[in-house]
Amino acid sequence: MQSSVDLSENATSPLADQLLSLWHKQLQADLPNQAAATHAAIAQWLVGEPQRFAKMDATELKLAQSAMDYRYRIFISRYWGLSPERAYQRLLQKLGGLFLIRSKIRTWIALSRDRKRAVKDVLQEVIQELLQSDRHMRQQAEWIGQCTTRASLRNLLTLATVEEYCLRPIRNQPLLVYRFVNYLKRSQRGGMTQVPSSELIQLISEEIGTDETDSPLSLLDFEALDRYEIQKELEAQQAARQRVKQQFADYLHETLGETAVQWLELHLQGYAQDTISQQLNLSVREAYRLREKISYHAIRIFTLKEQPDLVFSWLKTSLKQNNLGLTPTEWDSYWHTLSADQQKMLTAFKAGETIQAVARTFELSEKQVTSKWAELYLKAQALRMDKANAS
Repeated sequence: MQSSVDLSENATSPLADQLLSLWHKQLQADLPNQAAATHAAIAQWLVGEPQRFAKMDATELKLAQSAMDYRYRIFISRYWGLSPERAYQRLLQKLGGLFLIRSKIRTWIALSRDRKRAVKDVLQEVIQELLQSDRHMRQQAEWIGQCTTRASLRNLLTLATVEEYCLRPIRNQPLLVYRFVNYLKRSQRGGMTQVPSSELIQLISEEIGTDETDSPLSLLDFEALDRYEIQKELEAQQAARQRVKQQFADYLHETLGETAVQWLELHLQGYAQDTISQQLNLSVREAYRLREKISYHAIRIFTLKEQPDLVFSWLKTSLKQNNLGLTPTEWDSYWHTLSADQQKMLTAFKAGETIQAVARTFELSEKQVTSKWAELYLKAQALRMDKANAS
């Protein structure tokens, strides 16, 4: 029989009890044939340690609820009902399908002496290292162990947790990308750990999360993870980012439909346009056109009212970081089509000057500057579209 801790007895906030009750009802509706103990374990896993709600404000609570919903969708749609072996293979398939991580691993393999290795093999080692050395995943494993002692359920909850954690956005890239970079630094110093391809990594075991070996601290704990999990200032930035993302998704749903929202979600997860087109049943050209529509609405309407740097970083069309999404050759062509005033204005924006400052320099109204900036942006996107169609 499955056993689980009684979260309500230790709750430091009534919010935890309320959330537990809501998730119990949801699980009873979605999994009516499962035992109450199973419902309790999953609900406790979703809600987390109750004391974390003690200092949450309304915005942070809403963000936490969104995170619970997202994690639940991952668990129910991808892992529930599978054997540990099939669920593990599904995790590898999901993470291995990320364009950024797949391309980085393939590049590294091509440059290494061991060119017989596959993306899947390296990915297994990265996940194994994450489970052994990452502070957050150790805490999650300990919490899952408190929620249930049933091995099969614990494994599925862990796999869902790994997927959700690896896909978290850190500086506009999935966290898994940083874990891979961290893995390379460690492996170059101490060599590689070979994971037998015929066996599951230690993730599927009774001893999950209890490895007490003296493994070195993860570099990520001092870099990306500190920025994401520890520093309060960046937590507030993440909350603001989530709000803007949700507002942008709501706007896209109203103006372009659900497909545009799905495109944005896949794009933020790092998928390439060919992969996005397959998942949305679109041609590659249709996927590119949808991206241009989203870019158009972002610059013309939504972005001007919210946070332009944030939206452009999502779309990888930031002026400062991505040269409006143009390749070096495309940027040169684009630059030479601009007038002297347009080049001067673009240089000012790239230097970080505000619309108000640019308006004073050019003796224009802010509305006129905004219009001219939109024209510059859309002209660059039109060039990108022409190149894509030509190819």
